[in-house]
Amino acid sequence: MTPLAFDARHLWHPYTNVLDPGPMHLIRETDGVWLIRDDGVRMIDAMSSWWCAVHGHRHPAIVGAMQDQLARMPHVMFGGLTHDAAVNLGRRLIDVLPVGLDRIFFSDSGSVAIEVALKMAVQYQIAMGHGDRTEFATIRGGYHGDTWKAMSVCDPVNGMHGLFRGALSIQHFLPRPCITFGGDWSDDAARNGLGALEQLLETRGDRIAALILEPVVQGAGGMYFYHPAWLRGARALCDAHDVLLIFDEIATGFGRTAELFAMDHAGVVPDILCLGKALTGGHITLAATVATEPVARGIGESDAGVLMHGPTYMANPLACVAGVASLDQLATRNWRAEVERIARQLAQELGPARRLPGVADVRVLGAIGVIEMEGRVDPAVAHRRAPETGVWLRPFARNIYCMPPYIISPDELSRVTAAMVALAGGAG
Repeated sequence: MTPLAFDARHLWHPYTNVLDPGPMHLIRETDGVWLIRDDGVRMIDAMSSWWCAVHGHRHPAIVGAMQDQLARMPHVMFGGLTHDAAVNLGRRLIDVLPVGLDRIFFSDSGSVAIEVALKMAVQYQIAMGHGDRTEFATIRGGYHGDTWKAMSVCDPVNGMHGLFRGALSIQHFLPRPCITFGGDWSDDAARNGLGALEQLLETRGDRIAALILEPVVQGAGGMYFYHPAWLRGARALCDAHDVLLIFDEIATGFGRTAELFAMDHAGVVPDILCLGKALTGGHITLAATVATEPVARGIGESDAGVLMHGPTYMANPLACVAGVASLDQLATRNWRAEVERIARQLAQELGPARRLPGVADVRVLGAIGVIEMEGRVDPAVAHRRAPETGVWLRPFARNIYCMPPYIISPDELSRVTAAMVALAGGAG
């Protein structure tokens, strides 16, 4: 049985019908922005392999750091033990994060980082004498992962609530901020979301542990970009009602939106921050949940005393050294200029798609380019075309989008935008 035949018969892929998985490509090697199939066909990874490979694949500095660590200590439990790799990564994160975010819990995936953040919020509220605060608020259009509690704060319409209705915890969903990024902020329009949040906190605040959301950019929930000023209003309301604020920067952290973190557009610091994906430059899985000192101290001084979570591969040394090497790249390369160049080119080359029939919107923010269609886009069409276009795209819902590695060249990026526009033309 060939590898592809075995795969089709036995392996499950994400968000794919196991009985009819559609087109599948066997990748034997990666190199920079390129995915290389077993038959030698090369495709540009316009997805950064689900948004994580910001420096390109197989970056020599990150690979070298991992190989050196592999020769000495691939893994050791983090319970009762520590190691230089975790300490060094912790130091580097504190150096780049806003002042106040300095208590770091490492885990092994973004979804788990969300679970940890939600646990932190509930344990903190219990420690503060608010044992009834076990509910969460969020905004529609969000996505926070596929694990159980994380699913409960994903969009109830476009997420998986419908399928698991009755099994998931019921949370509070607010209107999505209606003023888009770059739009004109007005207090009247802002009431669409902030007014609803204010009303919820006034009537139900004594039951809500935290407000969780993706700052500025909603990723897998719809690739929607909203005005940063909304976050400042949300921060003030949460403070007024003793509700924690959790930011999910798993998709946006480390430069994707042209700021190091999306929250930097607003100048707002959350009580708990979730990071992942690009944390290791896409070379190995790692995530972090970072809390402020008051949150950590509240939990530490409570009756429980300990945060009730402990992944087996927590602070894996291979992942931690990859994280340090990735942050080295951000410190030494002019990533901001790279992202700004990508943004200009995306805006210029995707702009003509606005005139295509069936196109609802074209938008760009940092190294994110989106063509939103009026109807759903079949990802199988893009998958079948990938060998011909030399571009790997994975559309979802109504969105044809790219999040390329920051190192992509102008010529390579033009191939990406051409493939996106062509796909939009065919979809329309």
